[in-house]
Amino acid sequence: MPIAIAIDGPAGAGKSTIARACAKRLSYIYVDTGALYRAIGLAAMRNNIEPIESPQVDELLSQIKVELSFNENNEQTVLLNGEDVSGLIRTPEASMTASRISAVPSVRAYLLDLQRSIAKHNNVIMDGRDIGTVILPDAQVKIFLTASPQERAKRRYNELVQKGAEVTYNDVLDDVIKRDYQDSHREIAPLKPAKDSVLVDTTELDFEQSVSKILSVIKEKL
Repeated sequence: MPIAIAIDGPAGAGKSTIARACAKRLSYIYVDTGALYRAIGLAAMRNNIEPIESPQVDELLSQIKVELSFNENNEQTVLLNGEDVSGLIRTPEASMTASRISAVPSVRAYLLDLQRSIAKHNNVIMDGRDIGTVILPDAQVKIFLTASPQERAKRRYNELVQKGAEVTYNDVLDDVIKRDYQDSHREIAPLKPAKDSVLVDTTELDFEQSVSKILSVIKEKL
């Protein structure tokens, strides 16, 4: 039976980079579910569709195909109608649009089967907002990864600056706080720890310490 590891947590907690590193060391497939919502958000942005529950969003879903492909190193690529959009979905605008569109029931239903199918056939580390509570409620390991809003904003700010983006720390912090509120107050699958999850706070941890901490939790649970 394949092993599923669910890592949930707020925006900027380092879920993607930490989960990807852990998956590589365990030779598991890493599934970045947030990238799926970002891809749909990108499609909505391109078509000037408001990312809210509407017939327009439902129609959009009938016209697009979102896929994940994995190379020989189990590294993920996000495809939107066959186009590699892995880099295009990492802007602050895409992040906020993803947060809003992820609250739309039809969007969540559209992606549910895809996410569960991947976990059904592979050993996975899957990260997102509701993996342990909704997507993979029977995951053998559930982790809620977090850090202070200030620390998460600092990490995100540094990442964006390295990519050449013109942003300020205060703007990034505002986005983090807004995203936290949106994700935790939405009616459908709000961000919250699963009752049987292990809380890991990485505010005072560097990257390698965070990876080691997550791997130790996985080892202990398995």
